Amino acid sequence: MVVILAVDDDMHTLELISIFLSNTGYRVVKAENGKEGLALIEKEMPDLAIVDVMMPEMDGLTLTKIIREQYDFPVLLLTAKGGLEDKEKGYLAGSDDYLVKPFEPKELLFRIRAILRRYDKTSDANIQVGNMLINRKSFEVQIGEELLVLPLKEFELLSKLASKPNQVFTRDQLIETVWGIDFEGEEQTLSVHIKRIRERLAKTQADVQIKTVRGIGYKLEGTHT
Repeated sequence: MVVILAVDDDMHTLELISIFLSNTGYRVVKAENGKEGLALIEKEMPDLAIVDVMMPEMDGLTLTKIIREQYDFPVLLLTAKGGLEDKEKGYLAGSDDYLVKPFEPKELLFRIRAILRRYDKTSDANIQVGNMLINRKSFEVQIGEELLVLPLKEFELLSKLASKPNQVFTRDQLIETVWGIDFEGEEQTLSVHIKRIRERLAKTQADVQIKTVRGIGYKLEGTHT
């Protein structure tokens, strides 16, 4: 599951972010200032941080600079100021996006999804999990000496799951990645594609398998774990 760090000294904003994103399928960890946020990073290793600019102890620009220097995950800055100069400071600090308060929760969600897509590790040319090697340039999956060529949607699904082994991806996250945010097809489409991938893997010597996490989604894990 994707972990999002929310850092804001405004408790109302912090709760709004936490409730909305949690209901959307993310796990949210909260901090009330930059120092608390920095302490949580080592513990939680978030996939993205939402950081308010004006905070006591350590402001958002300072926290963003530290994240950019020491870690490798994106930052979305929140601010009450929408001037060009303020936005410039945010981007110079290393933020990936900038949202002015007050904001619509749905806009926050759209921006988060766009940032995560840009950072998606499935953009790596090769993904190795167990004895399975996924080549994203040739769209081939090699398992031992055997070569699989999957239909594009199945390939993208398997690549997404393999990008973070043992991490649970929600159904919505997988559908958005493979079919897009505006997908209006049948609810069973994802299940059918997962079933086909499982059948293909079962015919090989793959030491990985797709596990269903009831009520949430799927994850890829080794058969020997």
